[in-house]
Amino acid sequence: MKKLYILGLLCFFAMGCKMGDTTQEGTSQTEDNQSKKRKFPIALEHGKFMEEDGRKLLYGGENPAWHFDITGSELKDEQYHFGIGRERFHALTDPVYFSEAEADVVYEDSARFLLLKMGEEVKAYGIDLLTHHEIVNDVVNGEPILAAYCILADLGAVYSREYGDTSLTFALSGYTYFDPEVWEGLDGFVWWDRETESTWWPLIGKGVSGDMQNMPLKVLDESMWSQTQWKDIKGKYENLEVLKPDQSMEPPLSWPGFSSKKLAEIREAEKVDAKSPPRWGEVKE
Repeated sequence: MKKLYILGLLCFFAMGCKMGDTTQEGTSQTEDNQSKKRKFPIALEHGKFMEEDGRKLLYGGENPAWHFDITGSELKDEQYHFGIGRERFHALTDPVYFSEAEADVVYEDSARFLLLKMGEEVKAYGIDLLTHHEIVNDVVNGEPILAAYCILADLGAVYSREYGDTSLTFALSGYTYFDPEVWEGLDGFVWWDRETESTWWPLIGKGVSGDMQNMPLKVLDESMWSQTQWKDIKGKYENLEVLKPDQSMEPPLSWPGFSSKKLAEIREAEKVDAKSPPRWGEVKE
């Protein structure tokens, strides 16, 4: 039964990819997704919330040590959807790339991409692949970044992973969340970071539970990246690297944590306001 549930969810995302292809012809992907959002499994009704030793926990997988401590979270229980466990869709942490010539065989001119240019490095992240991984943790021109795409909200952006003098590794929590006052009530994936086990909701651009609650997701300056198409990328960059298909990375069994002193240093270094990322089409090359 569990495998069928996961398979059904994968099929839903695959259907979403096809919906995304029609956006150029006037069919709104976000409108289609908005009409579906109430059909998602409601986490509260499926027993995904627990109490333990005065803490409020959110189911994170079969291993009890994986549950998220959401004590004090500002999000509402009844607005969480799904709850399939941590990283059932694998974020990439050591991405592999192929050449423009190889990519041109795979992609039509209309294929959508996030394009990142930092220093001498140019990286192209296909939305079809980001739909499967949601998050690519990368290092570009020496800076830890993440490229992300949420098909449910049609949110695509590039962020810095650098906090203070360290970096965070982001992945999927297994949940989506909606707020009727945010992005017309569209669902958006809930992320988590491995180092602090905080959860984050990118539609409002900040951490929503854990040690990083209310800390900002740091969207990179839009002079460095764009939401674009393959036809506007190919032939323009000698050093272009394109995210390669058919990658998968199993999450590690344990993660390094930060000391209380390190967390305090991070919070002191990142006293900036959180902001929502731009919608698709608002970022121009």
